[in-house]
Amino acid sequence: MTKNKENDIVQDFEFFSNFEKFFDLSGDLFCIAGFDGYFKRINPMVSKLLEYSNEELLAKPINDFIYNADKEKTNLARKELKNRVPLFSFENRYITKSGRIVWLLWTSIPVEEEKLIYAVAKNITDKKELELERKLHIKKLTEINNEFRQLSYSTAHDLRSPVNNMLAVFELMNDLQSIKNEETLECINILKSTTDILKENLNQYIRLLNTKNQQDSQLEEIDLRSSLDEVLISINSLILNSRATINIDFSKTDKISFNKLYLKSIFLNLIINAIKYSKPDTFPYMSIRSVKRNNKTQLIITDNGIGFDLDKVKDKVFGLYQTFNEHIDSNGIGLYLVYNHVTSLGGQIFLESEVNKGAKFIITFND
Repeated sequence: MTKNKENDIVQDFEFFSNFEKFFDLSGDLFCIAGFDGYFKRINPMVSKLLEYSNEELLAKPINDFIYNADKEKTNLARKELKNRVPLFSFENRYITKSGRIVWLLWTSIPVEEEKLIYAVAKNITDKKELELERKLHIKKLTEINNEFRQLSYSTAHDLRSPVNNMLAVFELMNDLQSIKNEETLECINILKSTTDILKENLNQYIRLLNTKNQQDSQLEEIDLRSSLDEVLISINSLILNSRATINIDFSKTDKISFNKLYLKSIFLNLIINAIKYSKPDTFPYMSIRSVKRNNKTQLIITDNGIGFDLDKVKDKVFGLYQTFNEHIDSNGIGLYLVYNHVTSLGGQIFLESEVNKGAKFIITFND
């Protein structure tokens, strides 16, 4: 035997030896199956995942290990392979010896002259379980949103009657000039102005709900200061009584493409929260400013309130019915609404906060 021939034999041996190691040590499932529907060879990962011995897996038809609901589509895929059609990204489920369901993603290549199918599979069970969990969360959120939509619609309709009655009373008080006390006259004017705004907001809510939340029709160019002023007027007494200070700066950008009703709700909820959760013996302070960052409009709203322990509340801050203190008015809805107003139109909201060091909400709009 020549030296070159010996070298070729040694190289072939090393190649097949390395191939055997690759086959046996791979984290993926390597299989060689026959056209007769039986495994001919499998690597250790197959036995480990399916919990059967090598002998058990080779002794029975492959179909015996497949989840019943997936047997028909697997048989159809096997027929395609026998017709020399390779299989890519094929998913099916197997049942382990302990009864657990596992998802596999297959790539299979038929070799007709050998009557064999060479296949490799990835275990995608974790991915499938996450997808299922995500779908369940979306389903639950959809149900919650539908409930809130119906609640909002009913509430808006129920509130319109007393609001109209209040406005009717103001109409009857047409002789306001006869009221000599300036403070009383000012209070009446504030009440009328607030009631007018409340009526308009209710009408907007009803119009919005009647459009079935078609997002394209909700967007409009909004003047930030104008929308904020409407909110401030509507809660003027609350601001005065709390002696709150609100610093406003929209000099960087004063317009935004968004839904006006959503924006007013964001302002309203965050301002009321800043007042409601102010620190004892400290007057509430808020800063509301706009910035442009990476061609996106941001609202940055900070307060000097009691803040949040983010290590404890984590991602629950914007959850429905999540409350973090014993305040009598805490109901866990305000921040949930703010979050949904922002994210439903493609925006993002982040919270920075520490206990007794206030809260900073950073809202990035998708404009």
